Amino acid sequence: MRTTPVARSWVVMMRAGFAALDWGNGLYLDLVRGQFFTASEQEVSHRASDADLDWLVRLGCIEGYDRLNVYLSHLPEPPHEAETP
Repeated sequence: MRTTPVARSWVVMMRAGFAALDWGNGLYLDLVRGQFFTASEQEVSHRASDADLDWLVRLGCIEGYDRLNVYLSHLPEPPHEAETP
């Protein structure tokens, strides 16, 4: 299976308790649901730790990770500006 690497620093844990990919400019991708959403920086709790990433691997949300990257099997295209939630 082909995976897409993304910078590990882009994977964050939201204060609401779920993992997201920081797409920039307030746009995030919920890594469990696969849906884009908007949020402020204040809603981010922390960058994902090894324990957080291990949990995402067990859930099947990511394929794996290393020191620099997180590997996703499915990376949807972000919505166009007019479609942003």
